[in-house]
Amino acid sequence: MGFAGIVVNNESQAMDRIFTYKIPEKMNISVGSRVKVPFGASNKRLDGFVVEMIPEAEVKGIKDISSVFPGTLFDSWTVEVVEEMRKRYLCTYLEGIRLFIPVGTLKGAGFKTEEKLYPNLVLSGKLNKEPYASIADLIGKNPGKFIRADISRMGFSPSSLNTLIRHGVIEVSSVRSSRHDIRDYENYEAPRLNQEQLIASDTIMKKPGTYLVHGITGSGKTEVFMDVIKRMLKEGKDSIVLVPEISLTPQMIERFKGRFGKDISIFHSRLSEGERFDEWHRVKNGEVKIAVGARSALFLPFRDLGLIVVDEEHESSYKSEMNPKYSAVEMAEFMMDRKGGRLVLASATPSINSYHRAVTGEIGLITLDKRATKGSLPEMTAVDMREELRAGNRSMFSRVLRGEIEKALDSKEQVILFLNRRGFSTFVSCRSCGHVFNCPNCSVSLTYHTSRDLSCHHCGYRQVLPETCPACSSRYIKQFGTGTEKVEEMVRKEFPGARVVRMDRDTAKNKSDYEDMYNSFKNREGDILIGTQMITKGLDFKNVTLVGIIAADLSLNLPDFRAGERTFQLITQVAGRAGRHDKPGKVIIQSYTPEDPSIVNAKEHDYKGFYRREISAREMMYNPPFSRIMSIVQSSVDEALLIKNIQTVGAELRKFLFGYDKIIMLGPSPCLISKIKQNHRWQVLLKGELDPDIARRIKDLVLEKSVRDVRTSIDLDPTSML
Repeated sequence: MGFAGIVVNNESQAMDRIFTYKIPEKMNISVGSRVKVPFGASNKRLDGFVVEMIPEAEVKGIKDISSVFPGTLFDSWTVEVVEEMRKRYLCTYLEGIRLFIPVGTLKGAGFKTEEKLYPNLVLSGKLNKEPYASIADLIGKNPGKFIRADISRMGFSPSSLNTLIRHGVIEVSSVRSSRHDIRDYENYEAPRLNQEQLIASDTIMKKPGTYLVHGITGSGKTEVFMDVIKRMLKEGKDSIVLVPEISLTPQMIERFKGRFGKDISIFHSRLSEGERFDEWHRVKNGEVKIAVGARSALFLPFRDLGLIVVDEEHESSYKSEMNPKYSAVEMAEFMMDRKGGRLVLASATPSINSYHRAVTGEIGLITLDKRATKGSLPEMTAVDMREELRAGNRSMFSRVLRGEIEKALDSKEQVILFLNRRGFSTFVSCRSCGHVFNCPNCSVSLTYHTSRDLSCHHCGYRQVLPETCPACSSRYIKQFGTGTEKVEEMVRKEFPGARVVRMDRDTAKNKSDYEDMYNSFKNREGDILIGTQMITKGLDFKNVTLVGIIAADLSLNLPDFRAGERTFQLITQVAGRAGRHDKPGKVIIQSYTPEDPSIVNAKEHDYKGFYRREISAREMMYNPPFSRIMSIVQSSVDEALLIKNIQTVGAELRKFLFGYDKIIMLGPSPCLISKIKQNHRWQVLLKGELDPDIARRIKDLVLEKSVRDVRTSIDLDPTSML
């Protein structure tokens, strides 16, 4: 008999602790066991997770564990990682544990089974006639291939099959059905690495540690990963390759499965709960040695993890916006540091933070300056759209871009047009009274779509565009701004012979839509691909020679200190889709501020120049990586209560921070998007030396001073200030 430390399945902050329970005789329990325990005065049965084994406990009246579920969901290593996440990101035990267990576990998810048909007894007597003979013959030649519905679809009566089953001629057996992708992929042979790639692979394999691979677009970074993975497999080590959700393209999956075979786990949010459940168990059972997936793949239960690759490491999607608000890059580094493994961060446009760590010697720096194919970096041209307007061109396409599209189409080459805004128009207004159609639930305007729908991209609210203004009854309603739907309409109008594919969240609502569009464009069934950020990464089309960036200023004007960095990254990434193979590429950047340094640096392929200017500005403004930022956002449907509460919290924070001269407090003030889903939003921003101890104390103070009807969200190093 012993004791167990258990985290109960309750989301209350007050329950975020380890409770001690007695292990009954003959009950087999270990760290990672899922159990049922009596809790509280009423002894209500709750789910719990064992996080530690305790030999002795001096407290009297400790309750017994009620029951235990078969198997274990995690081990002591998981608990160590969860403890680190609690320290870094101020999350609860339960929030951390949920990252490591299969989706749907607490809802009773399990393996999918099918009732397969098998031959059992020899057909004889009265049954030795049609249609029984044909059914028995079919199943006898294909044991375990069919289910009852298959036999019905072949035209046989269900009652005939049931008769054979009842007399024991046919046997029904429950068989586990696989929900992972078992398709065969065309062999993707390893090319001969060039000198830069060989040096990169050798450097990574030389010793464990963290490495930043800064390689231009098309430099063959993926081949370097694959070579390192192959070498890790020879050492018996497991590998995880993290990619942003939007980069997990069919092309990426084809490459990895074509190189390493079907026994790779592909793990991302577009899988169903059942598919993710199966993939998790394939990893736990040691059936796969490699996982390729989005952020959540980091927590798959590999037994001997030796390598984590974070591709496109600059992407904001590696930072979770839900609790726990963890950084996959930071946690990958912690995990590899503890395990003595290798972490590879890779990007053509590294984050300022990562590149700063690399040039200061904190992590290794590997540079790939040449394209792996015969292609060279595309020729970049910036067009001043103010000059276009002065010249009388009111189209969304500059004269240069229109001419280049015509040339590409005449040469039977493909074009990508990029605009990081979906919909048809960004807002709708009445020209008589100025009324703007806003979302009733959020403090944002509604986006117009060609279906005549007005929709909110924050809460999903939809309404049909009325014929008259609800404020003044005028019929002079006009759509303003541009989205991908309007680009598509204008392309079809100005280039009527072109075959157009549009790829954004509205057209690629599920994984099959995305795959169909990708294959269509790859097979040259489309001439012009229009899309949002979804098309900037993970795509390699041999026939794309022209990229047009419709409005490079969009991300520049965001109220965020990283606006310039994100603009540089977006331009560079989408530009990298052009001329990746034998044909030279061109990129046309349309902007109303082409003189902006971020646009100039991107046009000149000058990452180092961009970094030097940006890091100097960050140091001057005391922004990351020279400080940390904590965002405290409070929300409530009751605006007056919210304002009163956050003013109280703000006053208490100022008292607490008195004497901390290295921490700056901004606010309280309304968030830039001050209402979402009927909830009003205010925030406090803290910037400075925020170590884990101070951050924890700040969180405790904020929660202590907040009332029940006000929700609090605390984020360290947030990716968005909105």
